[in-house]
Amino acid sequence: MQDYKRPPTLHRYGPRAELELALKSGQFRLQPVNGCLTLSFSKAWDKELFEVHAPADSCLVIHNTEEFGERLHRAVQRTLPSWAGIDGAVEYGVRAALGAAFTKSAAEADEQEWQFAWRAMSPQMSLNPVTVRIGSIESFAELRDRDSYTA
Repeated sequence: MQDYKRPPTLHRYGPRAELELALKSGQFRLQPVNGCLTLSFSKAWDKELFEVHAPADSCLVIHNTEEFGERLHRAVQRTLPSWAGIDGAVEYGVRAALGAAFTKSAAEADEQEWQFAWRAMSPQMSLNPVTVRIGSIESFAELRDRDSYTA
């Protein structure tokens, strides 16, 4: 049975300049993957993930994942009103109940992803990257450098 409760923290690894925009203005870029627009995070604080997401030098840590998720879904709904959104854990090595956008190879399991995804309700809609802004998340998120990693 898949658990759809959001994890207590979400981590996004990336270049500091990009993550500062995310922290200060809530700017996130949705990328097309498997017929959906997606935004991925990790459920883990793991030094190895800086390498996986190179040239990552920082990690955005979101402490209030419920507030974050609701604001993100609302912002995407305003930007893409005819798209349906869902978020959940990525499953590795098996077909995910949530579909192809939530399915990855067993080799990628170290990433421990939590993914937000939106699918067009109309098949002719284009799948281009989309930038959304949800407003500052500084009250419940922080940036960490790779050096502040502790196992």
